[in-house]
Amino acid sequence: MADVARLAGVSSQTVSRVSNGSTGVVEETRQRVLAAMRELGYRPNSAARALKAGEFRTLGVILFTLSTTGNVRTLEAITESAAEEGYAITLLPVAVPTQTGVHGAFTRLGELAVDGIIVIMEVHLLDTATISLPPHIQVVVADSDAGKRYSVVDTDQSEGARMAVRHLIDLGHDTVWHLAGPEGSFAAQRRTDAWQAVLEDAGRAVPAVVRGDWSADSGYRAGLLLADRPDCTAVFAANDQMALGLLRALHERGRRVPQDVSVVGFDDIAEAADFIPPLTTVHQDFAEVGRRCVEGVLKQIRNQAAEQGTTLVPTRLILRASTAPPRRS
Repeated sequence: MADVARLAGVSSQTVSRVSNGSTGVVEETRQRVLAAMRELGYRPNSAARALKAGEFRTLGVILFTLSTTGNVRTLEAITESAAEEGYAITLLPVAVPTQTGVHGAFTRLGELAVDGIIVIMEVHLLDTATISLPPHIQVVVADSDAGKRYSVVDTDQSEGARMAVRHLIDLGHDTVWHLAGPEGSFAAQRRTDAWQAVLEDAGRAVPAVVRGDWSADSGYRAGLLLADRPDCTAVFAANDQMALGLLRALHERGRRVPQDVSVVGFDDIAEAADFIPPLTTVHQDFAEVGRRCVEGVLKQIRNQAAEQGTTLVPTRLILRASTAPPRRS
């Protein structure tokens, strides 16, 4: 810093103000200081600045897997929103979803010096019914049922599923089969509960749940079973990847979509409009989930106070060509 000050002909305090982006520096002086920084290859010592300011401008993110569309897109949105606020992201995957694993991740992130933590909590922990997080830490949880004790952000999974099932019933289908996500997933359970509730409220039969693991391959295997059922005229798939496999299975077994079977997915992935036929699905606004996660944890950091409650980001039904009224013989 002293070398920059000498080359630019200013004080070290002026260099510090320019480095920190402070106002009150004449533009000509600021440009002279920046030119000196470039010439000398000077870069501010972020660790020293963090110690002085009492903040590290870094957010920690804990998650259990990067193999699902929801997690990847949520993480992408968190990263972009944090960058817009001038924060970097430190990502810490937890191999096994246990309370011990979560606490270990918090300890590690504490050592790495982060200002707040976002936990993408898409599955139940294996060793406890509810998550317990270390006290006195600014934290927001995405996709969880922990809203009574922590700040939670999630898409409105239940309303999205209700819209999908109502759409199929309104088309005239007697009932709707469900290709569900894996047991233990918060999102899968909410979508399954909503599917069942809509059918029961409408006085319709509730078929046995057919379960997959979010992958297209699991959707294909489930689709082979459903394709052999002549009474299956409508399927609500818990995500678009499983719907893709389902469409393949129906095609191979000669069941036309939507003439013989209507299909609705969930997520609205970028490729959904290019499925054959283009997939009717429930759109999740992952960008808004990420933005609200970052907004929530930064609010806690600035106020030095934890918050509770769940914020739901609305979903919407995207109508395409994979649904139609059932054929009547």
